Amino acid sequence: MKTFYFSLSLLLISFLVMGQTPEEFNYRVSLSDINLTHYEKDSTANALVLFESGKSYVDNKEYDLNTEVKYKIKIFNKEGFDEANVQVLLYKGDSRHYEKIKDITATTYNLENGKVEKYQLDKNDIFKEEYDEKRTLVKFTLPHIKEGSVITYSYKVISPYFFNYYPWNFQGDIPKLYSEYQASIPANWEYNIKLTGAQKLLINKSDVEKDCLRYISGASAGCFKAFYAMKDIPAFVDEDYMTSESNYRAGISYELKEFKGFDGTVTKYTKSWDAVDNEVKTDQNIGRQLKKSVDAKDLLSSGILSEPDALKRAKAIYKYVQNNYTWDGHTRIFSETDVKDLVKNRSGNIGSINILLHNLLEEADITVKPVLVSTRQNGFPTKLYPVLSDFNYIIIQATINGKNYLLDASDKFNAFGYLPFRCLNQYGRLMDFDHGSQWIDLNPKSTSVMMYQVDVDFDDDLGFVGEVSGKSKGYLAMNLSESYYPNPDQYVEKLQNTSPFIEIYDYEVPDQNESDDTFEESFKVEYNPENTGDLVYINPFIIRWWNENPFKLQERSYPIDFGYKKSFMYIYKLNLGEAYTVESNLKETIVTLPNNAGRLALSSKVLGNTINLTMRVDFKESLYAPEFYPYLKKFLSKIVDIQKNSVLVLKKV
Repeated sequence: MKTFYFSLSLLLISFLVMGQTPEEFNYRVSLSDINLTHYEKDSTANALVLFESGKSYVDNKEYDLNTEVKYKIKIFNKEGFDEANVQVLLYKGDSRHYEKIKDITATTYNLENGKVEKYQLDKNDIFKEEYDEKRTLVKFTLPHIKEGSVITYSYKVISPYFFNYYPWNFQGDIPKLYSEYQASIPANWEYNIKLTGAQKLLINKSDVEKDCLRYISGASAGCFKAFYAMKDIPAFVDEDYMTSESNYRAGISYELKEFKGFDGTVTKYTKSWDAVDNEVKTDQNIGRQLKKSVDAKDLLSSGILSEPDALKRAKAIYKYVQNNYTWDGHTRIFSETDVKDLVKNRSGNIGSINILLHNLLEEADITVKPVLVSTRQNGFPTKLYPVLSDFNYIIIQATINGKNYLLDASDKFNAFGYLPFRCLNQYGRLMDFDHGSQWIDLNPKSTSVMMYQVDVDFDDDLGFVGEVSGKSKGYLAMNLSESYYPNPDQYVEKLQNTSPFIEIYDYEVPDQNESDDTFEESFKVEYNPENTGDLVYINPFIIRWWNENPFKLQERSYPIDFGYKKSFMYIYKLNLGEAYTVESNLKETIVTLPNNAGRLALSSKVLGNTINLTMRVDFKESLYAPEFYPYLKKFLSKIVDIQKNSVLVLKKV
């Protein structure tokens, strides 16, 4: 028998007797399951997984990877009916190699007139359709669903693919009482295994079975058998300011590291970074494209190429690519669009656009290197071992006068030296083909700032009128540019709707480039204050940074990722002249986050007949640990409350 090798990441395994399913959890439907009316640990749950299990193994006939799954789900109300719609995606490589599904069974259990009725899924109600060129969708809906139903279904997936051993998600969109997974992995296959999420395993046991897999030649292999289980698993609820769910959902995933054939051959799938660097360097869609010469004189003006200042030269080239080539929305590191085709067609994927940027900068004597990135929605690339498939995006690092600039020319509103928000995923891999690749930090070092100054006066004829000037910098400025330039009228209308107690007119944006890292605006306002007798009520906050608190969960087990540090400043001056006096002013407020990671400061003072108000909010970190969630939730609630409900009470003289 071959020696058994197993590589495990983030998961401690003790070689014990295989685990067993606890007696209180099983696939059988009981009367107590049917009579269950709610889930005590989550009263908002529309449905509840009572039991689910998965079992993966390699069969001894076709040597395919078989996975058997079973689900038992309680449906509490109509909002939970969607759990009865089951979809399974099957991968297909070609006409001979594809995944199959078999042994589908599904049953609905209802309590009707004091009796449990069972309704079986008709085989004719199982449908198959082409999902895309690489996947087939199999779907079915359990029959006779109503509030209070219990459903069970099971099936087997047969796969010829071993690169990604069947993954298991312990956590889903609804809570689960119990979830278990068994894996039997032949010794020929060596996997890197990763446990994700904050939930703890109830059962984590393993064993080795001898001669579990036999080949026609008479050779055999042992199997590593693992049993994992969790219970009382809360639903995973996504919320603003998070990266990909795959980073945080509780689950186990596998990636093939090495295969050992019975003839002694060894195929390595997980390589060293030196090997990956060489692979990228020689790949015809990356490395060779990076080396393709581009006749910069045919594309760039003589003024750009002759610019003596390297930074100005680089910015001009960046703007040329940004303004003349359109990203087709595809995120992949292997550029299927040749750089020359991009120049001809003016459109291509992210690889072709940024490789063109790389080559033009290099032609202009700028030091450049490609950086492999995984976007926020794609998940974190693992640092434990090289996995090229973790990356789906290429950006460029340019070094000018000893300073590094990260560049992506695919976004029309992105300023030089700023990455699109989708790329702010903590770290990327700088591909230095001469000295070896390395991890680099993608988080912006500077703080993005938004500041508004409002000056309001009382006029005997016009009432309360004022002028507003705003200036933003960094990502907050680029957000405003992206919102304003495609449709200025819609932008102003949205600004008007956030403050129904004012009328906006004479809105202006000075002459500025839409890809600048600053955004300036100015406009005039006329108040429509609430009056009660001699009293006038004015909300001083014409600009609101949040209309509602984005944090609504009771608790959050994953980080709060803003992507960048941010600071907000609001300065308000109200001159009452001789017509009004201040009856009631705002109270001074200071709120700080733990470890001084954020601060809210509100000050409002009356000097003569003038009210001077200042509010500043600082988020001093771009990434906050889950432990900060209750503090951030309270912090945002205070900001929203101040801007939405603050009132200055004025009295007629």
